[in-house]
Amino acid sequence: MAAKVTVEEVQRVAELAHLELTPDETGGMLTDLNAILDYVAELNELDTAGVAPLAQVSELGDSAGASKLRADKVQPSLDRAAVLSQAPESDQVFFKVPKVIER
Repeated sequence: MAAKVTVEEVQRVAELAHLELTPDETGGMLTDLNAILDYVAELNELDTAGVAPLAQVSELGDSAGASKLRADKVQPSLDRAAVLSQAPESDQVFFKVPKVIER
């Protein structure tokens, strides 16, 4: 069994993420996080000695459908002036948006 997350740790992470959790939400988050850690501990018990590490499933080649990926090539994008002319507010380089973060 994995290490257990405490209520204090859930509250600290919520604070760092600027989330306001109710006591019910805190309890649910505690349950969910501990279930995730238990599952990861279970996965850690698997024998992966013969499995090659990879970062993307596309590294598996054609057997995983990598041939279905589109070619990575440069294509024209939208004209900046045309897009910014439709914006409610801009400085002709970027969109201007209202401040939404209070902290």
